[in-house]
Order: sequence, then structure tokens, then C-alpha cells
Amino acid sequence: MTKKLWMASLFVMLLLLAACGKSDNDNAAEPAADQEPVVETAVEESASLKLLENEAVGDYLADSEGMTLYYFKKDEAGKSNCSGECVEKWPPFTAKQFDVPAGWNKEDFATIKREDNGMEQVTYKGFPLYYFVKDQKEGDTNGQGVKDVWFIVNSETAFK
Repeated sequence: MTKKLWMASLFVMLLLLAACGKSDNDNAAEPAADQEPVVETAVEESASLKLLENEAVGDYLADSEGMTLYYFKKDEAGKSNCSGECVEKWPPFTAKQFDVPAGWNKEDFATIKREDNGMEQVTYKGFPLYYFVKDQKEGDTNGQGVKDVWFIVNSETAFK
């Protein structure tokens, strides 16, 4: 009796495995001869940087979600001098792909490799860009002028 039960169990398992291995495309209808097959391609969306305006600071650059971007006066072209506790308060802007606002030149944006963690950070005219942790919503510019070394980025930004 146990031999028959074992054989029946094996048979049921084989049926289940065969059913699981069946592809959904096996029953799909072929496209009509006069129809072109639909080809789906993955489109990688790129975010767009924005220009926002604030009465106190004028126009300034923000990411696609409206979060203000800043530069650090103590940075050098191609090098961030903000690390450790500084980076905790001023996280690097690290977007991979983005469009720039009208009137801005995409070639002015590049990336550097941070010395502290090897991550790529976006730069504008060679200077690294950052967020400020106290900016909580679109349009916040709480980092403007902090310790007279943190400033918003706009088309008139002059790096020293």
C-alpha cells in the first residue's frame, strides 16, 4: 500500500511541476500579419533642476523636488572640503541624470569623486553642490548665508 501511495504522490508532484513550468506565452495569440509587434523599451527618466524664486535671495537652483542646492565657499574647484559632521548637515547632491533650466549650460555641471567615501557628487562650474538638512520642504532656503560660507546657487554665482 505504501508503494502505491508513494507512486501516486510522485505522479501528482510531476503534474504540479509540469504545470508550474508552463509559460504564459504558450497560449498567447500571434499578432496579425498586418500588425507590427509592440516593442516595449525602458525609458530612464531624468529629473529636471528647477529655478525657484525667493524674495530674500532672488532666483536660485533647486533639484526636481524643489529642494535648494548650495555651494560651500571653502570648497575648491573639483574638491569638496566638507566631510564628517559637515556632510551630516550638508548632504551632497548626487543625482545621476538631470536636465538643466533654460538659460543654464549643461556643460557647467559635472561630477567629482568624494575623497571621504568615493561617491560621485554633482558640481556646478567645478564646485560641489549640497543640500541643507534644515530645509524640509520645497522653497526652503534656510542654508543661505550660514556662517557666511554657505550660499544658494544661481546664474550669477561667482566662485572664489
